[in-house]
Amino acid sequence: MSRPERLEVGCPRCPTPVGEVGDGRWSCPDHGVVPPLWRPREASYDAFVEHLGATPLFPTYLPWPMSPGWRVTDFAAVGTVGDGRAAMTCVSGTSALDGPVDVLVVHEEPGTGLGARIAGTTADDPGVELGEGPATVRVRIDSQSVPLWPVSTSASTGEWDRSVVAGEAHGRWLWLVLRPASAMLLLRDEWILRDVSGLGPPLVELPFGGPAPAW
Repeated sequence: MSRPERLEVGCPRCPTPVGEVGDGRWSCPDHGVVPPLWRPREASYDAFVEHLGATPLFPTYLPWPMSPGWRVTDFAAVGTVGDGRAAMTCVSGTSALDGPVDVLVVHEEPGTGLGARIAGTTADDPGVELGEGPATVRVRIDSQSVPLWPVSTSASTGEWDRSVVAGEAHGRWLWLVLRPASAMLLLRDEWILRDVSGLGPPLVELPFGGPAPAW
């Protein structure tokens, strides 16, 4: 696969520019050799097709079905065609209680660091507190009900403007990051996440565009 035209390459753990070192590898001044992170210059159907082609063996989850008025505003993939490490999507819309809302879904191999970067936590993985006590919320992936527990962002250097929950799905970490923090109430009902990597023509029906959240 040639380098995607509509995607920019970066480090999965930080926004520092990376340099190519050959064999599909990239180097970050802060984190050394890292798998490439591919992120669109602008969320669009064509860029999303390139996103799915960048790591075709790795699932990309979206809340499904998408609510009326919501759009796909951002997405990212980490890895190569033969070795996907992570995928992220962001859907944005409004709710009566919260106003503008962003919901970011990250599914990743342990140690990748993308979920932690987006969540604003200091460790690459969610933490040892996961699994203690009852789950805060659940989401459904295929026939599996996935329990998710809160992840503290108190050590973050950014604003406490988000709620973060995480758990394990199919042997990988699953993070949900919701902005503003009060939007966690949207998950009172069990959301359905669908892997859209093999969806095909229905992808054309997805609404794309709008401002992407900062992370």
